[in-house]
Amino acid sequence: MTHTTTFRVRYSETDRMGYMYYGNYAAWFEVGRVELMRSLGLTYRKLEDDGVILPVRDFTVRYFKPVKYDDEVFLETRLSDLSGAKITFDFVLTNNDGGKLCESTIVLVFCDRNSGRPTRAPEELVQAVSH
Repeated sequence: MTHTTTFRVRYSETDRMGYMYYGNYAAWFEVGRVELMRSLGLTYRKLEDDGVILPVRDFTVRYFKPVKYDDEVFLETRLSDLSGAKITFDFVLTNNDGGKLCESTIVLVFCDRNSGRPTRAPEELVQAVSH
């Protein structure tokens, strides 16, 4: 299960060196997750309305090449694991030449909104992924 999102680096996302500031990558990865879920016919809003929240458990990123102001880049988001109370997304950011700029893995945990305790993945999501 994959989804690709295109970005163009805005000036406000760069640091003094003209490179995209490292903290902004996490926001792009969030967009990738949300859009992949939307492509499955689900939204984070619906999950939250149904009483499920998804805090981040693990976040790793490895940078290979800098991303600069006005670069057009492509974020491939892949749902790599959905088991029990967790969901794992892998990300690869590439440029127009297909060169790998960075990669990341983010693990989130399904939790009951009221108790904060882990809970199984919603059946609606399990069904969407299995089809």
